[in-house]
Amino acid sequence: MTSSVRWAFGAFFFLYFAYVGLVSPYASLFFLDRGFSVMEIAILMSMLQITRIIGPFSWGWLSDYLSNRIGIIRFSACLAAAVFLSIFYLQSYTAFFIWMFVLHTILSSLMPLGESATVHALFKDNSFDQRYGRLRLWGSIGFIVMVLFAGEFFQRQGIELYPIVGAVVLLALALVTFRLHEPKMERRKMVKGELLVVLFNPDVRWFLLSGFFMIFAHAALYVFYSLYLSDLGYNKFQIGLFWALGVFAEVIFFYFQSKVLSRLDAEVVLQVAFGIGVIRFALIAFYPVTWVLVFAQLMHAGTFGAHHSAATKLLQRWFTGPLQARGQALMATISYGLGGTLGGLLAGWLWESTQPRNVFVTSALACGLAGMAIQKLRPRHYASA
Repeated sequence: MTSSVRWAFGAFFFLYFAYVGLVSPYASLFFLDRGFSVMEIAILMSMLQITRIIGPFSWGWLSDYLSNRIGIIRFSACLAAAVFLSIFYLQSYTAFFIWMFVLHTILSSLMPLGESATVHALFKDNSFDQRYGRLRLWGSIGFIVMVLFAGEFFQRQGIELYPIVGAVVLLALALVTFRLHEPKMERRKMVKGELLVVLFNPDVRWFLLSGFFMIFAHAALYVFYSLYLSDLGYNKFQIGLFWALGVFAEVIFFYFQSKVLSRLDAEVVLQVAFGIGVIRFALIAFYPVTWVLVFAQLMHAGTFGAHHSAATKLLQRWFTGPLQARGQALMATISYGLGGTLGGLLAGWLWESTQPRNVFVTSALACGLAGMAIQKLRPRHYASA
């Protein structure tokens, strides 16, 4: 992978996660400003996850069939930017619901395909452990830059300017995709039933189940953490600082990822990440004072950074060749799609029916279940991949 191509992928991750850094902390506040109820907001935000149930796998299948990931990424990014611009004409809740569904069905293709293209290029160079974290951290930096900028911007100018910021980011992302390139994909035809053989591997099923519970746990964070902090009395800029702190910790992990993954098996890293998740969400639920919340955000290095890197590496053990994009997409579908959707909807019900802290108690329990699932992997697979 040449330096110019690495720059393009770094910019792609930066801008994609800048958009995530806009949506995750501030979309719920924007919808609240539009007069929607907490449950209505939970349903709208759940579109981020619902669209990942079918979207990524469908896009992944098309990518593997056409052997043209980069072309699909460009098409999707341009279409997403065009769809986002329609936000300036939306008025009703129904219109916003349809808009969220269509927009994020399109966007659901970008990360699985972008990840698989990056992984493909790095494995071709035998440089995954050394360079993946260094590329992926640009996504974390993009997230940090956006939450800090948008927090201060919205605090001063008003959350009603949310659509303008989103439009600028997605238009820039569409332009950057025209600089992406990856090594030529192998045209090996997939053997009939090859995917089913992989899925019948019990290790794969336990791994996917652990991913389901981990993102189920994080759904509460993505949907309600900003509202939780707002209820505790923090302003928009302070909320942005909390989000930025968590992702800064994630950046540190990505930078040193090669040292961790070269010394520890991916399964061990996952088990540690799930244990950290239990502690993190319990702290958010039961001790919501500033210094504890700061400490809990630093744990994002484990619950997201370590989990994501180790899971991405494990996927390459089972999903190779023409299965590569579908493996990434399947992980996104089961974890972010099913896990994120069900986690977000349950969190919305708990928020309205009980008390906000129960949302994060449930997240801690889900991390525990993820840890139990990953322990089921057969010991003989603990050798380095």
